[in-house]
Amino acid sequence: MTSANAALRAAVHDALAADSGLHALLGGKRVYDEPPRGALLPYVSIGEARVTDSSVDEGPTQEHQITLHARSRQGGQSEAHAIAGAVLQALDDAPLTLTAHRLVNFRFAVADIRRESDGRTYHAQVRFRAVTEPTT
Repeated sequence: MTSANAALRAAVHDALAADSGLHALLGGKRVYDEPPRGALLPYVSIGEARVTDSSVDEGPTQEHQITLHARSRQGGQSEAHAIAGAVLQALDDAPLTLTAHRLVNFRFAVADIRRESDGRTYHAQVRFRAVTEPTT
């Protein structure tokens, strides 16, 4: 992946780790790049990324798609929906600061919430689209 993608992932993590409303829903600062083995539910993790070149005449730009995952076992789908909503509120069009890159925009794309095969866990996937350009 690119340094812009790494900077974007770090900025997303920092924004979620600083969001007190999300912490209240999660029962603490349970935001992970990679959830630890045996992580307590609920939690949010930063998942898949896709980066494409979207350069134009004005200079190099990249389009990013980033997926956040929330997993929950309480209250049926309602907790998963609430966590997905908090992630959306914290990040949609957020003025994230990226190292060595400028964030042109960061927007919500789609969310999916479903029950996992264990019949107890709900999994919310919240996807965002971002555009970055280098600052140098």
